[in-house]
Amino acid sequence: MTLLHRGIAAVVVSLGLLLVGAGPSWATTATPSPSPSASSGSTVNIQLPGTDGQGPNSSVVMLLALTVLAVAPAILLMMTSFTKIIVVLSLTRNALGLQGVPPNQVLAGLALFLSLFVMGPVVSAVNDDALQPYLAGDLTFSQAVDVAKVPVSKFMLDNTRPEELALMVKVSKEDPPATKSDVSMTTLIPAFVLSELRSAFIIGFVIFVPFLVIDMVVSAGLMGVGMMMLPPVMISLPFKLLLFVLVDGWGLVVTSLVTSYG
Repeated sequence: MTLLHRGIAAVVVSLGLLLVGAGPSWATTATPSPSPSASSGSTVNIQLPGTDGQGPNSSVVMLLALTVLAVAPAILLMMTSFTKIIVVLSLTRNALGLQGVPPNQVLAGLALFLSLFVMGPVVSAVNDDALQPYLAGDLTFSQAVDVAKVPVSKFMLDNTRPEELALMVKVSKEDPPATKSDVSMTTLIPAFVLSELRSAFIIGFVIFVPFLVIDMVVSAGLMGVGMMMLPPVMISLPFKLLLFVLVDGWGLVVTSLVTSYG
């Protein structure tokens, strides 16, 4: 067994001991009588989490956190700015003619932190209006979900083109909503993703154009001097890198991505 497998096993065992072996306080189902003779007067006490006015039980919070972590990748990809950012960064790397530089881990990390920067107001609103009141016991889970949907839906509606939204409403065969806020999440999320992909491809096209011009000029120059066997990419790559550095390419790309969300 490798060290990684041993570490995973240790985490699983620790979690099992925490959830099962430790015995959460609300799992007590009965309080037996002090003696067999008093069995007729024994009582059964059942305490559900969140009914004592002190907020949800810590074990329930842990289970909810694990559930959120399980679906976090889908939420991150479909309901935030991560999709457009990672696509634009990947297109930028391809336009430069680089296959593995920057590495995928670097691009994904940069896209993640830029997404957190863009989604900062939305995350703050969800935390202040839904998460903290739920942890304090002021809201039930369903109420907290309904409150959290408001800022997230507003962000997606503000960044979704009406054409994509109308397309998804037509495909879903739903009755046309009275207002944009009445659109269901199952219709809004794919429309939002389509709008993000369209915007990402437009930005990628603008990035590709100057590098394409450099490739054409270098290719024509090599053919003019009879060096047709030399790959044009070897000659054009240093010029593309130089141009990208001189115009502060990464800064321009990041600025265009952030400002595209207002």
